[in-house]
Amino acid sequence: MSDAANSDLSVVLADGEFLIPSNREIGASRVPEALADQRCTYLCGNSLGPLSKRSQSLLQEELQVWATRAVEGHFSHPHGREWMNIADTVTPLFAELVGAQEKEVACMSTLTANLHLMMAAFYKPTPDRYKILCEAKAFPSDQYAFASQALLHGYDPGVAIVEMSPRVGEFTLRESDILDVIAKEGPSIALVIFSGVQYYTGQWFPMRTITSAAKEQGCICGWDLAHAIGNVPMALHDWNVDFAVWCSYKYLNSGPGGIGGLYIHEKWETSRPPQYAGWWGHDPTTRFAMPPAFTAIPGAQGYQQSNPSVLTTVSLLGSLQIFKEVGMMHPLRERSVRLTAELEKLLVQSRFYVPLNEVPARYPSVSSSINDTTGGAEVQQTSPPGFTIITPSNPDSRGAQLSLLFLPTGSDVMRCVFDRLSEVGVIADKREPNVIRLTPAPLYNTLEDCKRAASCLEGAFESLRPTK
Repeated sequence: MSDAANSDLSVVLADGEFLIPSNREIGASRVPEALADQRCTYLCGNSLGPLSKRSQSLLQEELQVWATRAVEGHFSHPHGREWMNIADTVTPLFAELVGAQEKEVACMSTLTANLHLMMAAFYKPTPDRYKILCEAKAFPSDQYAFASQALLHGYDPGVAIVEMSPRVGEFTLRESDILDVIAKEGPSIALVIFSGVQYYTGQWFPMRTITSAAKEQGCICGWDLAHAIGNVPMALHDWNVDFAVWCSYKYLNSGPGGIGGLYIHEKWETSRPPQYAGWWGHDPTTRFAMPPAFTAIPGAQGYQQSNPSVLTTVSLLGSLQIFKEVGMMHPLRERSVRLTAELEKLLVQSRFYVPLNEVPARYPSVSSSINDTTGGAEVQQTSPPGFTIITPSNPDSRGAQLSLLFLPTGSDVMRCVFDRLSEVGVIADKREPNVIRLTPAPLYNTLEDCKRAASCLEGAFESLRPTK
């Protein structure tokens, strides 16, 4: 990392640009009183990023403009952020984060609504080419969208949707297996759509390679970037990705239910006009003249339907300004790799850590359910509590997140450990029935956060051991 980038990041961390709850505020009940007002160990930015001071200030400014300017804020704004153009403050930053041209991205709506818009535009099944290829255990909202789009076109989701599962005994998909399926099934696949970073396992899929393979077979290729944007570097335009969608409240720290975004490659500008037009996608020079005929803005912004929420947009803007000031994804990615590697190193030193390749032998009940991790297998009462890491160990195949699988599956180990971590102020994210996700985000987490999380995890396991 360059000295300048390192300096900028250090300033952000030292100035406390993000508001991390204290142990007291987060409800940590087992923290000594002397530590109660210290910041908690927040490793949950993969689910909801914290509030930035910049966003808080911008929100307060907009509330004041609303109070003092009312409707005039659309056209006359004391801070130069006229509401009718508010999305323009975010669009160039979105474009830089995903590696796109400004006209290829739009700040709008929410992830699943945008996914439906993109599938309406790009999923055009024919009797010969109608399948949707995705990963098994995709985020449920995506699964619902895929199924409903297949049904809308008269196809049985059980036939039209091809879900790829890891090999038996593995948790993540092999690149070679994905490419083999695309090569074999390509002529019947209408749409290849994976998560950039898989929400459950934390696997960063080889986006460029998958996109190239899909295009060679004549497939449309789209991506859900909910866990990728602000987490890993991307170059959607150069990779020839057809479309992508994302939310902004995870690594982009826009706040709960924050505004989403979408990307459409410029090559589709004339051949994929918006099918579900709305007035905000109309040419802004005549938008307020209210003409009866729709004239789409060229590119992705023509897909806008309603005016964007000003409050959610400026909340996002505050965080993205910090991204810009620290140099965007290159320095952040370098720091992220170091933080996640440090957390991984500390975790594998635990006496309760079980190497992934040893899990089937040490926990035979897991081997039959290792792909779905439903915890349905019988628990071996003699098996000691432990955990493994199902996120790829190769930094090139993961983002910031580490997913811990708690053993034996089918037991209450994960819930007990999660509760104990919460009680001591380590805020993580649980996924039933057996996974806890820990995410050291480079904008606000530190090596000390990694050390404390690993230490508290060890203490949580110690509390599970029967007393003599």
